[in-house]
Amino acid sequence: MNLDFITHNDFNCGKMKKTILAILTLAFLTQANSQNGGKFNGLDMNMSNLSRLSDAETRSISPENFTGERSKGGMADPVKDKGKRNVANAAVNAAELGKGWKVNPYVNIEPGETLTIAEMSGPGAVQQIWMTPTNNWRFTILRIYWDDEKEPSVEVPVGDFFGMGWGEYAPLNSLAVTVNPGSAFNCYWKMPFRKKCKITMENKNPTAMRLYYQVNYVLTPIGEDEAYFHAQFRRSNPTTGHMHTLVDSIQGQGHYVGTYMAFGANNNGWWGEGELKFYLDGEKDYATIVGTGTEDYFNGSYNFENKKTKQYEEYSTAYAGLHQVIRPDGLYKSQQRFGMYRWHILDPIRFKTGLKVTVQDLGYRGAPRPYLPQKSDIATVVFWYQREPHARFPKLPSLEELEVN
Repeated sequence: MNLDFITHNDFNCGKMKKTILAILTLAFLTQANSQNGGKFNGLDMNMSNLSRLSDAETRSISPENFTGERSKGGMADPVKDKGKRNVANAAVNAAELGKGWKVNPYVNIEPGETLTIAEMSGPGAVQQIWMTPTNNWRFTILRIYWDDEKEPSVEVPVGDFFGMGWGEYAPLNSLAVTVNPGSAFNCYWKMPFRKKCKITMENKNPTAMRLYYQVNYVLTPIGEDEAYFHAQFRRSNPTTGHMHTLVDSIQGQGHYVGTYMAFGANNNGWWGEGELKFYLDGEKDYATIVGTGTEDYFNGSYNFENKKTKQYEEYSTAYAGLHQVIRPDGLYKSQQRFGMYRWHILDPIRFKTGLKVTVQDLGYRGAPRPYLPQKSDIATVVFWYQREPHARFPKLPSLEELEVN
């Protein structure tokens, strides 16, 4: 679009400014819709486009409709299907009500079992996931596979994926993730796929787990520039070299969109002096993006401390939060533990060939040697989008290394 005919004086005119804005807005919408024949594909929803019609088709997978097919939900029969595992798990409860009355609202996952909880064909996008898993959340592994890949693009303990790495409930209220009473995990990350999406849950617990869940998605064309969602878990317990690596194996083009950190302090005093560093596109010794401290990166300040109460103060906002503070109880809960998140939704960190992210494990001891190199327990989940194929993830820690104790 050529706007060279507009003079400097014209541009200073309020009316001309409005005209240019309208032209540019129309051009943007035209380009965005061109990949779908000029039609709105039903994605990227917000209050300003909520009234727009689309040919996208809404689907939902739950234990009441494993395939998400039209007119296939709630078909279990409490009499004929009684005793069939994960087909009519609540048959006894619904026996007097009959078919269509909450006959299979949950699944049971046996110890050591990996269960595919959702599988769908595209093109389309997952728009929301709700679940409420039981047992030890660190011992339940969520995996997501895109298209025909054999290695998962998401491999994270389910508690950490939803910001509950310490296995204890804490309210979390953000745009990407919400955790609500009593243990309702919700995810709103956009997850486009072109051919297939498969979601599995592995139960590493010694006992069976019960899982209620629902995966809401849409079938719609996906633009060429849409990347795939990824999430990876790492834990250092304790850190070595006073450093924790959040991720170091991302290869390809993409953008980093979020961090969850479960931090366990093993010493007295303030623990969060360490800087987060983002090494872009092969940087080695010095990073381009370097923060000023852990609490600063998570959009807090001065130790997360309320200066009047002299206590840590929890907060949970759209993009960042210290949503969990686990305080010592004077008996068996002897350590301070914290849960924090930072979503780069409006400020994604873009890379062309790769990305490495680290955080220094650094505390504060006071004068005359203020900084204190630490050996803390740090677990993180990083979230990013990239084109496939992705680099292979490191091997998930063993059960003993995953354990919170």
